[in-house]
Amino acid sequence: MKRVPKIVVGDPLDEMFFRLLRGKAFLVKAYELDQGEFAELLKDADVVVVRSRRRLDRCTIDRAPRLKVIARAGVGLDNVDVDYAVKRGITLLSTGDASTEAVAELTIGLMIALARRITELDRKMKRGNWCKNSGAGVELRGKTLGIIGLGRIGSRVAELARVFGMRVVAYDPYVSREKAERLGVELKQRLEDLLRESDFVSIHAVLTEETEGMIGEEELKLMKPTAYLVNTARGAIVDEEALARALEEGWIAGAALDVYEREPPSSRLAGLENVILTPHVGASTVEAQKRIARVLAEKILVALENIGEMGESP
Repeated sequence: MKRVPKIVVGDPLDEMFFRLLRGKAFLVKAYELDQGEFAELLKDADVVVVRSRRRLDRCTIDRAPRLKVIARAGVGLDNVDVDYAVKRGITLLSTGDASTEAVAELTIGLMIALARRITELDRKMKRGNWCKNSGAGVELRGKTLGIIGLGRIGSRVAELARVFGMRVVAYDPYVSREKAERLGVELKQRLEDLLRESDFVSIHAVLTEETEGMIGEEELKLMKPTAYLVNTARGAIVDEEALARALEEGWIAGAALDVYEREPPSSRLAGLENVILTPHVGASTVEAQKRIARVLAEKILVALENIGEMGESP
């Protein structure tokens, strides 16, 4: 009888994941463990499932000699030492399109909240300030949205923005002009051109050495003083200290962030009125979490079958 694979789940997942794998694997929830305790639990694990909070660096991977699959409940593997995992022969999985709609809708929601000053006016109302005559915002129609990163999420944001009557431009050196044209998007060859033209700038790039710190003081100063920055991708793409200065000194009108250089964040952004902050909830919809759970469970089963590790639990 084959050994039942052990799957360690490092971050919360929808219960559908556990229902789909029940009877096919020994499942261990490790949500509350610190990094050291979590790494210790991996010593006999076949599969580890993480979101963005857990780091799977070389040291952690070395403590898991049986590890065959690293599954990321989301997109991007920037919290995983991918090169070392591949060298070890470990299969890497992510959930692809499962969270695209949720993140794209949050992005548009944040743009509307910035444009119509929703959170600012909400705070004033709750303090007893009826500010009807000083609460004018702006409309999305006719404005230019600049998208940095025209992958799955960036492309969906472009589609939704065009429904609102926005002109959409994008910067992505890895996307063809033909793809951009199919989306009705004007592709920019230089990031600075996008920043100068856009009324809203939305980041949807993956975090790499190339994109880390991509938006800093120099880039923020290129933006219009009436422009807004939205980041639902990865926090480290934006220099948060430079962004705080930009908001304090009026280089740009406002910003909305769902991701941060460190999570939870500890920067002075929280004390600013012209920024909207959400706690990395881009994929946090009921529908997206169920899709992520289903896709991940199915991919893990296929991966274990392919490497001959599937057994039956007692």
